[in-house]
Amino acid sequence: MKKNILIVEDHELTRFGLKTTFEDVDFIGTIYEASSAEEALEIFKNNEIDLVIMDLGLPNMNGIEATKAIHTMRKNAKIIILTSHNDEKEVLNSLKAGANAYCSKEINLQRLVQVVQSVADGAAWFDPSIAHIVLQATSNTKMDVPETSYKNYDLTAREAQILKLMTEGYSNMEIAQHLVISVNTTKAHVASILQKLEVDDRLQAALKALKYQIV
Repeated sequence: MKKNILIVEDHELTRFGLKTTFEDVDFIGTIYEASSAEEALEIFKNNEIDLVIMDLGLPNMNGIEATKAIHTMRKNAKIIILTSHNDEKEVLNSLKAGANAYCSKEINLQRLVQVVQSVADGAAWFDPSIAHIVLQATSNTKMDVPETSYKNYDLTAREAQILKLMTEGYSNMEIAQHLVISVNTTKAHVASILQKLEVDDRLQAALKALKYQIV
């Protein structure tokens, strides 16, 4: 099924470049554009948007505030932050606001397409260039990653494999293809992993796995 995306970027050339990139992608349906958060919220409210690519440095309302507003409208909204900012506070606030992924604008466009597909399929992803920020910050701030005793998670070998792929941003479909198992089997393993790690979603699982070096 094709995914409708909304590109929120105030720089016209950057927005045009992103739109051009996704116009030739098979799994992308309608591409909506917004140059401000206010315009983005109006478009999101009135259309079926599957995924939002959000800049942070927007005029008036910034990308973090817009992400919060979108999640108020639809809790399961998929949002990718695409920005040149790598400030610790902005990274964490973006994730807390509900972003599913955080990408640097220096990302290869082909890789960005892969990230979009992964996030659309339910994965969480953050750029390797800011991973250290997230890990350091989770040690110093409350990111709602439960502090259970290290390594007492009783993961099976297969669950450990899948958790490692989750930390690398693989979607359920990609994990299934990589391990030559069914998507339903993958989903069952992911559900078991979340339960054993005592977390609510894949992002928390990935952060916890990296923070405590579980895999």
